[in-house]
Amino acid sequence: MLYVGAVTPPTKRTAIEIAQSATLRPIADVAADLGLCSDDIETYGKSKAKVRLEVLRRTTPRGRLVLVTGINPTAAGEGKTTVTVGLTQALRRLGVNAVLCIREPSLGPVFGMKGGAAGGGYSQVLPMQDINLHFTGDFHAITTANNLLAAMLDNHIHQGNELRLDPRRITWRRAIDMNDRALRQIVVGLGGAGNGVPREDGFLITAASEVMAIAALAADLPDLERRCGEIVVGLTYDRTPVRARQLAAPGAMTLLLSDAIKPNLVQTLEGGPAFVHCGPYGNIAHGCNSILATRMALALSDLVLTEAGFGSDLGAEKFFNIKCRFAGLTPEAAVLVASVRALKLHGGASKGDLGREDLRALEAGLPNLDKHIENLQLHGVPVVVAVNRFATDTAAELAAVIRRCETQGVPATIAEVFDRGGVGGEDLGRVLLDTLRSRPADFRHLYDMDRPIPEKIETIAQKMYGAEGVDYLPKAQKAIEDLAAIGLGHTPVCMAKTQFSLTDDPTKLGRPKGFRITVRDVTASAGAGFVVALAGEIMTMPGLAEVPAANTMRVHPDGRIEGLF
Repeated sequence: MLYVGAVTPPTKRTAIEIAQSATLRPIADVAADLGLCSDDIETYGKSKAKVRLEVLRRTTPRGRLVLVTGINPTAAGEGKTTVTVGLTQALRRLGVNAVLCIREPSLGPVFGMKGGAAGGGYSQVLPMQDINLHFTGDFHAITTANNLLAAMLDNHIHQGNELRLDPRRITWRRAIDMNDRALRQIVVGLGGAGNGVPREDGFLITAASEVMAIAALAADLPDLERRCGEIVVGLTYDRTPVRARQLAAPGAMTLLLSDAIKPNLVQTLEGGPAFVHCGPYGNIAHGCNSILATRMALALSDLVLTEAGFGSDLGAEKFFNIKCRFAGLTPEAAVLVASVRALKLHGGASKGDLGREDLRALEAGLPNLDKHIENLQLHGVPVVVAVNRFATDTAAELAAVIRRCETQGVPATIAEVFDRGGVGGEDLGRVLLDTLRSRPADFRHLYDMDRPIPEKIETIAQKMYGAEGVDYLPKAQKAIEDLAAIGLGHTPVCMAKTQFSLTDDPTKLGRPKGFRITVRDVTASAGAGFVVALAGEIMTMPGLAEVPAANTMRVHPDGRIEGLF
């Protein structure tokens, strides 16, 4: 029998107030809902656990996989994670053995622009404050493994440089899980001969690191070690690539990551099981939770809802063409989250005017929704649109979005999961179940991996973004030649692009026409198994906003947290 907790929304409260007032089930009980016993889990207190990988060795995936994605995000909010959580709660209320699979939040955004990242209102995962902060230490382990490799690299050069690494051509960077623009470009090894060899270096945010991607894509512990060994750290003086295995680093890196790759089990606000594991960004990384967590959820439930970072042009494209390709996954449907407020912004409305009805701006913004529907259909999965309702939405505005979806032959319904929890997502749940019954998927990848790197980039840009073509800066052209020469020409491409626009210019909203994408560089993520194409001005180390979310956070003497979303 499925456990479905009762939630009676009181007056308006913040997400953290709702989370801290909830009564959590013992995590052993949540695990038991999945058929797991005490020997299958490693508890972190009363409300968090890691699930041992041995579970995968005795189970066979049986569940159906559904992706949740969104339109291009805006400052108005779309609520993709909130809808993913709320829809999972709703499905369990409808008697479906559904399980949630989402990513771990990065401390960068938590303290930067948007605060918490574990859902919101009455559709969130708990314990929310733990998940948004240090959780089970996965990010720290990934950061440490990344920086161990950096330390071993610099030590090798300092101790005689047997591999003849060129300090000017080191590509491996250090990592930290925080937005810190001052660390984008640094110099290390200063202060004399005893402090190493001076060279330029820099940091990227942990969620954008190759080690994060490796943890999310590894099939098991041996595969994790193999992937760590494939990492390219730099070039020799004669421009031969040097890999982490040549520094004897993979064994220690795997040791540091051996607990981190075990999926984390927590619960939704209504007490249902939720896997929250790994956290690569969707704009500058591949944007999906771990393969191990997804496989585990598919083995232990009948329906798995997972999300991919940002819109269909980024996270969903990478989910289909990187994660599903590597893991052999076959998604059967996609839920596309949109909001009236966001569509009005895409249509030219100002943020200050979003509280009033504006059908003209909404109509002008709907082509953005059209494009994301088209992107999902290109991959052969049936689409359901979830219109995430905000308090200021009018009946006429909501009806206009529903009508637009109907003209596209796509079912759509309103979701009210932020204010009402699972109850507010039951209509959406019914529509999804009906779609799974009546509209079989014909899942397909967007491109053939064996095609040249430029052809794959251009396919993504033209088909997913609507670009007329791609322009390559000289550095990118040279990198493409070098990557092909070292055997990385036949891998998937992970596009790094602004999430705010279908273009590489974050100010161009809606569905722009007649634009081209500029690729400034293409880099190796050999351990992850793909190459990364950097478009426009996208950066791998964000900076804090003028007024960071951290400014309003505090913890009271009684343990109450304030300002964390």
